[in-house]
Amino acid sequence: QVQIVESGGGLVQPGGSLRLSCAASGFLFKVYTMNWYRQAPGKERELVASIIPTNYKEYLDAVKGRFTISRDNDKNVAYLQMDALKPDDTAVYYCNGKFNTRELWGQGTLVTVSS
Repeated sequence: QVQIVESGGGLVQPGGSLRLSCAASGFLFKVYTMNWYRQAPGKERELVASIIPTNYKEYLDAVKGRFTISRDNDKNVAYLQMDALKPDDTAVYYCNGKFNTRELWGQGTLVTVSS
């Protein structure tokens, strides 16, 4: 069964950290580009970070220097380490896998940054 499951969201104070995990199963994880998207209330979904199979990474300008994407191809897991969180980072975060024309999505995990 093809599945992507996110975890690690929650409530954190401004300046705090969270690590999101994306557990993949049922497909050849190591050949997929893995992405983290987010969608804030009333806003469109936006691409936050990407990591391709060779570990090249790209980031949304707003999170550069604060977020780090990584992957473990042995465990079929992608991560998003989020540091120095701001209230503007509040959103549902989605894990996404892409390979050629195939695209897979998780159900999302809510991150709330508030004091």
